[in-house]
Amino acid sequence: MLTAISDTHGTDDHRLTGRTLDAVREADHVLHAGDFMTEQVLDAIGAECDELTGVIGNNDRPAVRDRLPDVATVSWEGLTIVIVHGHEHSETSLGMLARQEEADIVVVGHSHNPTLTDFGGWTLVNPGSYADPRRYQPAHAELDVMAGDVRVRLRSPDGTPISTTIVER
Repeated sequence: MLTAISDTHGTDDHRLTGRTLDAVREADHVLHAGDFMTEQVLDAIGAECDELTGVIGNNDRPAVRDRLPDVATVSWEGLTIVIVHGHEHSETSLGMLARQEEADIVVVGHSHNPTLTDFGGWTLVNPGSYADPRRYQPAHAELDVMAGDVRVRLRSPDGTPISTTIVER
């Protein structure tokens, strides 16, 4: 399983609870789409998972920015996944990035709005924010292999399913 999270907006701990914490601990790989804010938060999340790939967000402090890229690419289960915070990207530029990187999935954050959108050729996954949802539902994303394809599920920290999509491999 792969878990995607974003927009922690913490200062001293990971703020993970419930199913979100379990999903981070169970994942083979965790993707974070930015806005950890501090090194303490980055390190705390990293301590909870086997492998963490993160990118910087617009609220990350210089110490976090020194450790993470603007954009990251991960190969997983035959798919190419691009991670970017999204604050500098429109839907059009995300599509261009997806095509440039030959991405099947683009994981973004920034808006705190958990969404799954199929753009025909690539899928946008915004896991929302499990810790600082603002006016949206708190969420994270879980990706797993199901019948040869990849199922992407948005779930709340209490485990309630929010939405699901299938990405064909």
